[in-house]
Amino acid sequence: MLRYIIRRLLLMIPTLLGITLIILMFIMVTPGDPVRIMLGTQYSEEEMAIVREDLGLNKPFLMRYTSYLGNIFLHGDFGTSYRTKAPVLGEILQRFPYSLMLCSISMLLATGIGIPIGIYAATHQYTLKDNAAIFASLFCVSMPSFWFALLLIQLLCVSLKIFPVAGVADWKGWILPAFTLALGYAAAIARQMRSNMLEVIRQDYVTTARAKGQSEMIVRYRHALKNAVIPVIMTIGGIFGMALGGSLITETIFSLPGLGSYMISALTARDYPVIQTCVLFMSATFSVVLLLTDIAFAIVDPRIRAQYGGKTKKARKRDQRGELRSA
Repeated sequence: MLRYIIRRLLLMIPTLLGITLIILMFIMVTPGDPVRIMLGTQYSEEEMAIVREDLGLNKPFLMRYTSYLGNIFLHGDFGTSYRTKAPVLGEILQRFPYSLMLCSISMLLATGIGIPIGIYAATHQYTLKDNAAIFASLFCVSMPSFWFALLLIQLLCVSLKIFPVAGVADWKGWILPAFTLALGYAAAIARQMRSNMLEVIRQDYVTTARAKGQSEMIVRYRHALKNAVIPVIMTIGGIFGMALGGSLITETIFSLPGLGSYMISALTARDYPVIQTCVLFMSATFSVVLLLTDIAFAIVDPRIRAQYGGKTKKARKRDQRGELRSA
């Protein structure tokens, strides 16, 4: 298992290098001039050319790419923001805990809502309750999160004045953003859980458990649920990466001091160091989340755990040779 984790960590290096290459390629072909946005029209073209040279924007593609990687690996420097003139990494480390907190709370809500609904729908298949759960899931998946956020703000913040409109001065400020982000993902988890549960409760070992006289509650939650929830773990890991991207819009609507407003303002101003580092940071976070998901998957599923644990490869080969000799 340890070798598997080390191998996955090493594979993250070429993945992140490829991401940095793709980001810079998109930056090069995207229209817009950050110097013109910063200086406006009150400066001449000669003065703008000097600023471009200072920022390194007039360098060829490969020189810009190698310079960016060299500053990261040799100096730990991810660049300086064009707008704030502050180190990008420092600002990201200040804002990232808010985004991570929002995604974590929303995933806990999505899991806590989605799994029970999926189980309930599967155990009441083809009934009115099942159809209502499916309809609610499709509606929540199809509804844009920004539209739902605006509805919540109008109803609970402006009309009823229960929650604050923006900011996270206290715990109430987290409720609406987390619920907005969790709604669509809860529906996706519920649909996945329903499908897995329907497949598992038709297996022979579940029928055998019922034949032994065990109660339906024990059959569902001790035998069926333990196997049906395994594929949902992989779904939750993938959804967490989607939540990192979806949180950008949610943070902007609710004025949270996370990466959302920081990155959107950087996109508007063509602040290339901020864009590159934010995407790289979120990609690295997503890769780590997928690794943790695979580890959790191996812990829950004994078949995967047996594949990476126990005897070494040489020991297994010796056992196979011994079995062949005895045969």
